[in-house]
Amino acid sequence: MSEIVNRVANSPIVTIDLEHFYEKGERVRFDLAPFLYQGLVVREVEYRERMKELDWSVYQDKLVAVHCSADAIVPTWALMLAVVNLQKVAKEVVLGDLKELEVHLMAKSLKNLDLEALKDRPVVIKGCSKMPVPDYAYGEVIRLILPVVKNIMFGEPCSTVPVYKRPREKKV
Repeated sequence: MSEIVNRVANSPIVTIDLEHFYEKGERVRFDLAPFLYQGLVVREVEYRERMKELDWSVYQDKLVAVHCSADAIVPTWALMLAVVNLQKVAKEVVLGDLKELEVHLMAKSLKNLDLEALKDRPVVIKGCSKMPVPDYAYGEVIRLILPVVKNIMFGEPCSTVPVYKRPREKKV
C-alpha cells in the first residue's frame, strides 16, 4: 500500500490569511454630536470645558473612531481636540466612522507583510475568515504582492479561483 501524500502541504504555495492582520481590540465610536450647542454648532468655550470634564479613561486601550452623527458643520479644530485627548488613552484613534477605522488598522497591519518571502511564489489569498476583513484589505494585499509573486489565487488552497498569473518572459 502506498503512503498518502499531502500535495497541498508540500507545494510551494503560500497562503495569506488576512484574518491574521486583523487588529485585536474593542472598537468604539466617539461621537461629537452630544457636545454641540442645540445639536447644531460647536461653541468653543463650552466645547473645551466639556472636553476637560470628560472621563477619557473609558477609552483606555480601545480603537476609537471619532465622528459626528449630527448633520452639523464641525470645525476641524474640534475634531483635533478630541483626538488630542483620546491619543493619551486609546490604543488607536482615527477621524471617521468604524469602516474607516478598519481600513486604517488593516493598512497599518499590512505594512508588516513579508514581501521577500513571497518572491516568485504562487500565493493564495484566503477567502473565508471569522473576522470582518474589509474589502480594502483584498485590494491592498494585491497592490502590495503583485510586483513580486508568480501568481495569485483566491479561496482555499484546495479550491481556488485564479486572479493573476505573471506573464512568461520571452527568451531571445
